[in-house]
Amino acid sequence: MKKNKLVILAFVAASLGACQKVIDVKETDFIGGDIALKTVANNESGIIGAYSAMNVEMGILLNATFADEVKPGEFYNAGTTHEWQYGSQDVGLRDNFTAFNLYYRIIDRVNRVLVALPNAVPANATEAALKDRLRGEALFLRAFCHFELYKYYSNSAVGTDLAMAYMETPSLASLPRIQVAPYFAKLKADMVAAKPLLPTALTDIYRATRPSVSALQARVALYLKEYTDAVTFSTEYINAIPLASRANFPGIWTDANNSELAFKLSRTPSLGGRIGSLFQGTSANSGAISQTAWVPSSKLWNAYDQTNDIRFSSYFRTEPLLAAAGRPSQLVAKYRGTTYGTPGEHVADAKVFRTGEMYLIRAEANAELNNLVGATNDLNTLRAARINGYTNVTLATKDAAITEIMQERFLELPYEGHRFFDLKRRNLPVSRLLADAPNANAQTLPAGNFRFLLPIPNPEINANPLIQQNPGYTN
Repeated sequence: MKKNKLVILAFVAASLGACQKVIDVKETDFIGGDIALKTVANNESGIIGAYSAMNVEMGILLNATFADEVKPGEFYNAGTTHEWQYGSQDVGLRDNFTAFNLYYRIIDRVNRVLVALPNAVPANATEAALKDRLRGEALFLRAFCHFELYKYYSNSAVGTDLAMAYMETPSLASLPRIQVAPYFAKLKADMVAAKPLLPTALTDIYRATRPSVSALQARVALYLKEYTDAVTFSTEYINAIPLASRANFPGIWTDANNSELAFKLSRTPSLGGRIGSLFQGTSANSGAISQTAWVPSSKLWNAYDQTNDIRFSSYFRTEPLLAAAGRPSQLVAKYRGTTYGTPGEHVADAKVFRTGEMYLIRAEANAELNNLVGATNDLNTLRAARINGYTNVTLATKDAAITEIMQERFLELPYEGHRFFDLKRRNLPVSRLLADAPNANAQTLPAGNFRFLLPIPNPEINANPLIQQNPGYTN
């Protein structure tokens, strides 16, 4: 027995030694960051790769279907999410609304650039300037993605509540969630460091600029209830990029112009990006209109001055062919693209920051600061830019101002990824009309309900034993 034990131990020791030697063998088919990101141009390719992975479509669909912007169309297969019955193992969440894979992948890409970039030697002054810009873009994208993760899984302004893990280096290590206060200390530091490194001019709408950072800073401040900062940063954006005229406003959504925009994501037929397909399928040919998954809620459709508000005709349309066939004919047109059966059907760029949103951020922040004059002025200015013949209103109290501003966010920003998150941060319910709900139980999600936060997906819990699940969910 002793001899056998010695033989076994010797075999194990030899095996471990062999394994160690195998581990030490350098891979010949792997190009690491020290080689792949060796030049400034290599690092720019890395940043372009991060931009290419950006996706706001997930947030657009979530906020539309979890809140009160849409109702079921011709087929309905999203009962668990639309009716708030999801859990950590829900297939609908797994397939459509898992923010982990999307945003931490982008964060990893930019972190690799941030590690490699200091060692890239610029060949000339142009490359030296580009090197600085790339660092700014990487920091901006890292902050943006961490903020998106926070909205899905935290969305709390309380500093001691849990946010997420803030990844500052490429790592496969399991990390716990950290509290909101240190999380946003890191996020704000990234934005502050990024801003002076980025250009002011909007020469490339598909890459970050200083107004993009101002917009992100304004959003962050609004969510954290840091209202003075929200006023400061939204004002920076408004001063840089004015509101569109009523004549130009429809062109924002057809990509005929970039009015109000500091940053958007390119979407082309060849690379997919059919945002309109979130609501309606793509037609096989010009004579066949595909099925419609989601149509505008009656609550939203009927809230507009449909004659005078330019937003109504820009965001919605009635399709005569569908009406004649007795099919749902009131459609979301915000991302319509080109006509039925053409390559550009449902293709439109994804708009990330707009001046209209900044006016509403500043109005809400001013109302919270009891600057009712400022809040009223911003609300009236925005409405006058959208509604022909608009008559100014007076907001006499803070509560009245907040109510009007939240209603205006409902009208100004549908299908842009805000509504569900807005209701959560304001501690308001989702309240649907019965006509917009598949059943009476799906009319209301009460304010403060735990389902305003998504569960940490079960695969993440299994892969990372240090991560904490959100309250109300089991695995």
